Amino acid sequence: MTTSQTVRRWILTGAVAAITITGTIYGAQLKGDRELQQQKRQLLEATPEERIEQLEAVRTDLVRQKNAMERKIEVFAERRRAKEEGGTTQK
Repeated sequence: MTTSQTVRRWILTGAVAAITITGTIYGAQLKGDRELQQQKRQLLEATPEERIEQLEAVRTDLVRQKNAMERKIEVFAERRRAKEEGGTTQK
């Protein structure tokens, strides 16, 4: 009798865990969809001045990312040149 209660307890625990996980995932998905719809609505209702401000903010962020990438490329190129120069002098 103890083993059937143990099995029953495990099944019940697994079922509760599965329901909880499924509910959490579904709720997060609903929240994400709702936020996306709200962002679309705000974009459509925005005045031209607000749209320009939003686009300028996005542009600023993209320029910042571009500058960071260019710096990383320069550092990589310098390391590569230094490595090649070091390799040619040793031969």
